[in-house]
Amino acid sequence: MGSRVTHLPRTIIIVGAGFSGALVATNLLRLSYWRPLSVVLIDRAPRMARGAAYAERAHPYLLNVPAGRMSVNSHDPLDFLKFAQQRLRAATADDFLPRSLYGEYLEASLLEAELASPPHLRLSRLQATVSSIERSGGTSGASGTSAIGGASAFRVKLEDGRILSADDVVLALGNPPPGQLPATQTLLGSPRYVADPWSSAPEFPAGETVLIIGTGLTMADAVIAGAAASRDKVVFHAISRHGLVPPSQTAFRHAGCEGDSGALLRAASFSAKRLVRAVRELTEDVQLRGGDWREAVTCVRNLAPALWQRLPTRERKRFLRHVRPYWDIHRHRLPQQTLAQLEQLRREDNFHVHAGRILDFELVGDYIRVRWRPRGSDEVKTLLVNRVINCTGADYNPTRSRDPLVLSLLAQGLAAADGLGLGLRTGTHGALIDSRGRPASHLYYIGPMLRADHWECTAAQELRGHAERLAHHLATPVAKPMFALERA
Repeated sequence: MGSRVTHLPRTIIIVGAGFSGALVATNLLRLSYWRPLSVVLIDRAPRMARGAAYAERAHPYLLNVPAGRMSVNSHDPLDFLKFAQQRLRAATADDFLPRSLYGEYLEASLLEAELASPPHLRLSRLQATVSSIERSGGTSGASGTSAIGGASAFRVKLEDGRILSADDVVLALGNPPPGQLPATQTLLGSPRYVADPWSSAPEFPAGETVLIIGTGLTMADAVIAGAAASRDKVVFHAISRHGLVPPSQTAFRHAGCEGDSGALLRAASFSAKRLVRAVRELTEDVQLRGGDWREAVTCVRNLAPALWQRLPTRERKRFLRHVRPYWDIHRHRLPQQTLAQLEQLRREDNFHVHAGRILDFELVGDYIRVRWRPRGSDEVKTLLVNRVINCTGADYNPTRSRDPLVLSLLAQGLAAADGLGLGLRTGTHGALIDSRGRPASHLYYIGPMLRADHWECTAAQELRGHAERLAHHLATPVAKPMFALERA
């Protein structure tokens, strides 16, 4: 009897096939990996590479970033625009195009990479829900390094009972739903309360009055889509602590600004207050030179990871408490046509924005009575509405997650939440940090919960960079190849 060495395909499982997961898979397929590789892309949805953000919906939601800055390929900045122009010949780099079109682009990019990949690279798509991930018994060491002899680092358990083996796992879980607000406890289970605005299409009977909690981008989507879907007048009230509505995007210069980045970095080393002062000085300088304040925001955004990492923990807390709403509202802006639609609804007395705090809700027949206190006032006001929609945005605090997979990772100590409730702790290339502060060798995270360590990581531009770097890291040859001995 003889034996021969058989190289087993390395298996990388990517959990989540939205923007981040699809991009990691696309980049892996484009790289010239030297050994057999199996990439398994798992998602709950039947169509991969779309996610909730770019799914096909009845309302043509628009991207909040111009087409010229939405390429999935950093080496070809106009890749998306060229794809879009095959369907919309008049599209320009400054246009805000439908999100569903961008979903088609992500699908096409993944398929193109798959068809062009070498034979020893294989992509599998699997519609399923991952319930837990556990270390395999054959792993050696706390880091989860794969053992010689073919043992894989992780066992990936699916909700239907199947178990998959993986040498590397990438968690690309996308945006979690909005958090459960304490005041809404009395509304849970009521058909008049929408806890997640993306769970169903916005349809309101004629004459309804709707309260939207939150005044950011999701609020704008809900109002515009709801008004378009309704055949008769619907009145929208939007409320948030500060009552801030995002300003519009403009065709400003995206090359950055000529300000001294060193001044921002030095300020961040001291305090949030000094950093805010430095940003204001930069903004004033840009405007004095005839520029757009958005140039300064872009400059700060590009430095955000370094600035955030320099801020002491106590100053990060101050930033979150006092500055975050103002940064978010200036950083995440609306297409001009969307803001114009909101202004038109406001002029028609169909859209009202309030700054204040909601005290409680009470179900009263077909209505919901809302008690709230305007900002800076002791007066308590009352609104009578037909429906309430939670548009406060995704809740990135893992300890409040309702996802069994996230809860399982935390319970096993494979993942740890950061102390500020912003996301998961990660190391180089997105390696998950476990509950004992150790980075995993084969377990990675990519997505908006990277903001715990990078702050700016919710937009396509930042996530594209993380996806490219992670794919290159995963494609780096390992020191010890895996093999198995087969008896002849």
